[in-house]
Order: sequence, then structure tokens, then C-alpha cells
Amino acid sequence: MLPPSAEQRRDWIARIAALPDQLEALVRDLTPAQLNAAPAPNEWSPRQVVHHLADSHMNAFIRLKIALTETNPMIRPYDQVGFALLPDTAEADISPSLALLRALHSRWVYVLEHLHEEDWARTFSHPEYGPQTIATQAESYAEHGENHLCQIKAALAAN
Repeated sequence: MLPPSAEQRRDWIARIAALPDQLEALVRDLTPAQLNAAPAPNEWSPRQVVHHLADSHMNAFIRLKIALTETNPMIRPYDQVGFALLPDTAEADISPSLALLRALHSRWVYVLEHLHEEDWARTFSHPEYGPQTIATQAESYAEHGENHLCQIKAALAAN
């Protein structure tokens, strides 16, 4: 597999940087009923998606820093569905998660923008998904945020 180009890396960073504004624009005027409306049984509400993004991206940022400071570490997974059912995800105000994402993405983007060329190839292992590089993680989380924006839009359209 070829290493990602500088243009690809800039694209991933820009998409990660854009997520907090895009998410806030999408959810800021939603009513509590809209925030709580899951599109189908066993699917997440927009509220749960917002909190999930904060949880997931905190984990990704920590994994990035671990990969930058350890040699091919094994990272720890977490139960995303279990997290989504906890009261702070299923019921709490989304404002703290929006603020957290804004601050977190600011730091995440800063780290990504200051990586050395060779850092993009640093590896870590995930017990479920196997070996990953910092580059594959950046690409994955650029897509992750966008996929969840689409999920929120679909939930709103369904309700």
C-alpha cells in the first residue's frame, strides 16, 4: 500500500477540523423531541450520536498519542453500544459534548498538522480490527464524523 499523499493528509485533517462546526450547525436548533427521536428501534437518537462522537473521538485522540509515544501498542477497545445506553449519552444535554468536540478537534488537528512524514506510518493494533497506522486512523475518523452527520440527518428525516 502506498503511503498517503500530502494532499490526502490535508484533506483528512480539514475534514476532522470541520466536524465540530458541521455538527453544531446540524443540531443547535433541534428540539428535545428531535434530539431524542431514534429513526428505528435499536438505532441511536441524534443526542446519542452527538455524545458518541465525543466519546469515540476522545478515544481516537488518546490512541493517536499512544501510537506516537509507544512502539506498536495494542490499544483497548470499548463497548460503544454500552456507552450509548449510559445516562450521560442517552439523556444529558449535548452542549458539553459539542464544546468537548470543539476543543478536542482543535488539539487533534494541531497534532496531525505537526506530524513528521514518518509519523503517519506509525502503527498500533486494535484487538478487533488489527494493525492500523496513524494515516489509516486519520482517514477513518474523517469518514466517521461525516457518517454520523448523515446518520443524524437520516434520523431527522425519518421523524
